[in-house]
Amino acid sequence: MRLPTRRRLLGSAILVLWAGVVGLHVRRTYFRPVSAQLELGARRLAPGAQFFAIRMNGRTIGAATSRLDTTSTGFIFDDLMSLDVPALDTFSTAVARTQVVLGHSLELHSIRFLLQSSVGDFEVKGTMRPDSLLELEIRAGGRPQRSVLRLDPGVTMDAALPLRLAAAGRLKPGMEIRAPLFDPSVLATREAVLRVTAESTFVVADSAARDPLSGRYHPARWDTVRAVRVEEQLGGVTVSSWLDQEGRIVRSDSPLGFSIERTPYELARQEWMDTRQNHALAAGYGPIIGSTAIASNVNLGETGGTRRLRVRLQGVELAGFELEGGRQALRGDTLTVVQETLADMRPGYTLPWRGGGPQAAELESTPLIQSVDPEIVRFARRATRGTSDPYAVALKLNGWVYATLRKEITPSVPSAVEVLHAGKGDCNEHTVLYVALARSLGLPARSAAGLVYLRGRFYYHAWPEVWLGRWVAVDPTLGQFPADAAHLRFVTGGLARQLDLVRLIGRLRLDVQP
Repeated sequence: MRLPTRRRLLGSAILVLWAGVVGLHVRRTYFRPVSAQLELGARRLAPGAQFFAIRMNGRTIGAATSRLDTTSTGFIFDDLMSLDVPALDTFSTAVARTQVVLGHSLELHSIRFLLQSSVGDFEVKGTMRPDSLLELEIRAGGRPQRSVLRLDPGVTMDAALPLRLAAAGRLKPGMEIRAPLFDPSVLATREAVLRVTAESTFVVADSAARDPLSGRYHPARWDTVRAVRVEEQLGGVTVSSWLDQEGRIVRSDSPLGFSIERTPYELARQEWMDTRQNHALAAGYGPIIGSTAIASNVNLGETGGTRRLRVRLQGVELAGFELEGGRQALRGDTLTVVQETLADMRPGYTLPWRGGGPQAAELESTPLIQSVDPEIVRFARRATRGTSDPYAVALKLNGWVYATLRKEITPSVPSAVEVLHAGKGDCNEHTVLYVALARSLGLPARSAAGLVYLRGRFYYHAWPEVWLGRWVAVDPTLGQFPADAAHLRFVTGGLARQLDLVRLIGRLRLDVQP
């Protein structure tokens, strides 16, 4: 049964799942460089390809390929991953490709990251320059944008690091490593801690053969692989991976239900296509989104009707989250949210905002929030009909985005320009487009993310906040202005900040108070 349109995108902060869960352990192993050992160790790395099945709770929902080639100047590592998100009666597919060019000592020369989805393409190209400068070109709709980042020495890409661990002789039980990593999907550097904890032997399928009668593939040959177990901590989540002596993944497991397992390509694809035939998996919010939902001990009734909410937050460390401020107050582990009223929204200015301060930072154009793009400006003016009243602009933009975008689960890195062209998306797409439209008119706006209530459960969700004398939560995905008190904000800011929500998944417990 299809969910009512207004409710279709609750809890669909898919990027949290895509970049923060799946991407977290497909290729994420880290360490600081050990210089001279690398070039000698790299000579032992054998070119070739490996194939993987991506599974969620035992069902194959995608496939991945990693390929290492040698060149006259070093190596090229190519990582390709295709993943389905079954939900809302369909399978939404995204394809991510990471290409890393390395020198003889596996030092980073250049990168290319491409994420393709039904909304559009997000592409990052980077070239390392002297003094640890990374020159970036970002394509996310509209004109390409260029920038330069200064990285800490030793920072590299996730795809290259297992190779470097192997080449440096660091894949030995008892090793503990801290490592910085540049993540092109969020244009930020994060740090992880790895511990090599065990060593074991695996028997894996090495090739597949096709049965002429059934037409199905089955394992044809087996290989014995020696591997070490690496426990990786990033953002409060621990992922367990088994790596062979060349740093290639044999198996990787996340506590959130995802796994990556080496297998012949034919078997991975056959399992993936079998999953696609099971249309029941895409009913409602599907297993991926549904597995992250948090049960509520109190029925809050219909969506949009909660004016005040008091809830205990248990099971996680709350430090580092933005739970205080505006309509939210935190006392100990108890969060109180009170929906804004019309009396609370007194902007005290006319557009554009000229007051400076922290609000001015929420007017900037960014690679994904292209508020100076001519199309964004034109549609913003059309939607608001030239008014300069901040309240009226915020209200009209909320209604326009809600009515304009088709509600559809979209595993993507959302860009305002591409969302405008595609005319569809989930809560991330609605939020990024709203924020870009608001900023183009001089209305300070920012992205917020956390939890929202629906039918007895809380789902991960994103929505905008606008400056109307105070930060006011609105929700163009659900058509709420202001957003009801069942929106629990944990973070504000861009995609890198939203990844902090990963440490809540599977741990946070909610106790709604009377």
